[in-house]
Amino acid sequence: MKIFAVLMAGGVGTRFWPRSRAKTPKQVLDIVDHETMIKATYKRLKGLAEPSRTFVVTNQEQIPAIQRQIPRLPKQNFIIEPMGRNTAPCIGLAATIVQQIDSDGIMVVLPADHLITEIQEFKEVIRHAAQFAWESDGLVTLGINPTYPSTGYGYIQRGTEVTRLKNHGVYKVKTFAEKPNLETALRFLESGDFYWNSGMFIWKVSAILNEIEDKLPELYEGLIQIKSNLNKKSFAATLEDVYRRIRGISIDYGVMQTAHSVYVIPTVMGWNDVGSWEVVYDISGKDKNKNAGDFKNLQSLDSSDNYVYAPKKLVGLVGVKNLVVVETNDAILICRRNRSQDVKELVEQLKKNGLDEYL
Repeated sequence: MKIFAVLMAGGVGTRFWPRSRAKTPKQVLDIVDHETMIKATYKRLKGLAEPSRTFVVTNQEQIPAIQRQIPRLPKQNFIIEPMGRNTAPCIGLAATIVQQIDSDGIMVVLPADHLITEIQEFKEVIRHAAQFAWESDGLVTLGINPTYPSTGYGYIQRGTEVTRLKNHGVYKVKTFAEKPNLETALRFLESGDFYWNSGMFIWKVSAILNEIEDKLPELYEGLIQIKSNLNKKSFAATLEDVYRRIRGISIDYGVMQTAHSVYVIPTVMGWNDVGSWEVVYDISGKDKNKNAGDFKNLQSLDSSDNYVYAPKKLVGLVGVKNLVVVETNDAILICRRNRSQDVKELVEQLKKNGLDEYL
């Protein structure tokens, strides 16, 4: 059994504007630590997948920034999508390339921009999931034990336990649920059989391609065309042609929600998808006034519960609460912490107004 890691790193992370831009997206920033998120994700793979069996799916614009973060990754292990088409095409393309190396290899699919603090638990549960996927031909996902009724995450409901791998149970997936309202999230939490959907997947490359063939035949047809042009001069043109024709769809919607052999392994690994500035505030250290962020450049008076990032300027706060203040060379963001999800809409407004130099 050989493990191949696939890091999905094509997103921009628009909720982290103005720090996150097209050429410097969320995953190459030190959003929550002194280490960038993709570098931390790559380091977690030590002992699981060698650099030669690690692939990064991204776009051409982001390659220079990612290469600076993980210079040991072979250049041929960058899988370049001509345009974003959501996770099902991304995973299908990676599976097609891995299949040429090992048709029965185990794929571990990971977002490149998530926080995980319990590294040993991460490695242990990945090894257990890989072994189960190898033996069962099943599609395995990791469920995060919820600690509060989040309305920002999708959920996975477990069914019957099929086996136990040391201290990890493996359960049939009963259902996937989209982001719920608060009342539903409370009900999920009280039931005890719902987990946050981590977006991490483990399966045999042959198993996921078989499911794509069954559930997404148009995508599979495109992957066959791509496969027939691998290592040919026509590859780039074929890839772009296929991507222009296929529809964008997530692997959850396209495959996982209707596939039969889908399993979840619950885990507690200090996971967070770090989806907004408010989340960064929540997981950051605080001063005596519960302000977080760049303390050395912060002076506050009667101000609390704010997040400030301004590494090159002194920021003074007077009589304000619950704000996000982020400064870069060419832009400043000021918003309510509870509106930080809406930064994505602000970026859309910048696009509509032709302010592409700030994207």
